[in-house]
Amino acid sequence: MLTLRPYQNDAATFIYERDRSMILASVGAGKTAIALTAMSELLIDKLVTRWLVLAPKRVAESVWMQEAKLWAPWLRVAVAVGTPKQRQAAFRSDAHVVVTNYENMPEGAFDGVVFDELTRLKNPSGVRFKKLLKFLEPVNIRIGLTGSFTSNGLEDVFGQCKVVDQALLGRAKGAFMQEYFVLINKDFGEWEPRKGSLERVMQRIKPATFLLEGQSSTTQTHVVELRCDMPMKEYNEMKKDFVVQFPTAQAIATNAAVVTSKLQQMSSGFVYNTTVDLSGPGRTHQTPIWFDTTKFDRLEELLAENQRAPTIVFYTFKEEQAELLRRYPHAQTLDSPNAIERWNKGEVELLLAHPKSAGHGLNLQHGGNKCVFLSLPWSLELYEQAIGRLQRSGQKHDVWVYVMLTNNTVDERIFAALRDKRSISDIAIEALK
Repeated sequence: MLTLRPYQNDAATFIYERDRSMILASVGAGKTAIALTAMSELLIDKLVTRWLVLAPKRVAESVWMQEAKLWAPWLRVAVAVGTPKQRQAAFRSDAHVVVTNYENMPEGAFDGVVFDELTRLKNPSGVRFKKLLKFLEPVNIRIGLTGSFTSNGLEDVFGQCKVVDQALLGRAKGAFMQEYFVLINKDFGEWEPRKGSLERVMQRIKPATFLLEGQSSTTQTHVVELRCDMPMKEYNEMKKDFVVQFPTAQAIATNAAVVTSKLQQMSSGFVYNTTVDLSGPGRTHQTPIWFDTTKFDRLEELLAENQRAPTIVFYTFKEEQAELLRRYPHAQTLDSPNAIERWNKGEVELLLAHPKSAGHGLNLQHGGNKCVFLSLPWSLELYEQAIGRLQRSGQKHDVWVYVMLTNNTVDERIFAALRDKRSISDIAIEALK
């Protein structure tokens, strides 16, 4: 059985001494190990008899049972993922810990719950959130694990705190908004945080929050912008007119939200042409139209410059993955047989992943120290969690993150938005120190 580092022990003790607690830790800091240690001790001392863990699906399926073998091998862990029959069997088992994904409504009786990646519960107005809150009413011991409360703004903090402890920020989101925000547009329901609100909120939740920042690794993360230029005629037509004509087809955006997505596609050199699929009502078919390969050519240069060192390439669109596989038939995806195991053994040169698939729980730090964002997610959480697959405890080298940006395109807007959200998180962390 592995043993915790001193700072991880402090975090486990923090959990043990409180009925309601949250661990705010950078990705790779060992939140799962910390939680399992505290959970084991609470079981041994009979302060909890049965644990429920809610986690993203991939994490529920592959991480908790594996980590329990390392940190608390005596624990019986059941995974409630799959068919209704499989889930019921897990919930009705005699396991000390039942792990399920957020999309499932748990069954049975629990007196302890862990929310892995607490940001999944940032929306307190959803039907699923309300049902879950009612199910959890008798559960006294609650632990929230997160990398950032404020990945998309201060408003996100309320729902996460409410599911852990309603005493932290109150029961009603309306009252929370009135106290910490100003309504700037009544017609569209737009709110803006009052001056100093972020610091006040963080101070209010500080007694229940353990901040564990940057202590899991001595290596550094270097973010490098890789810029390229492409012909802008088609891009500017889409931006101006919401439509662009190609020799054999045309691409149309029906509204501003769609045009933003199409502009991101075009920043990678293609755009989807959406047509009606006559095989069934309401079905559509997307055909990619390529007009430039500059970004992919620049990626090829990067890989060559790095002497084909093992690299993870993160993409946003399926067509990007398809083009990568056309160019690099030896590339592997997370769905390839034993992909993660082979990557960590150094047997995979190029691993392709969508940030949503690789965003939580996966340990990829042993197979390499380089990753590329061919295109960026809008979500800061997905961006940081993707990087955190490499920058984790056990990484022996500095991590290099290459962000590919096509000049004068929406790529620049997305990267700027991620930087802005990062500044919000920085302020929140400062207030918790």
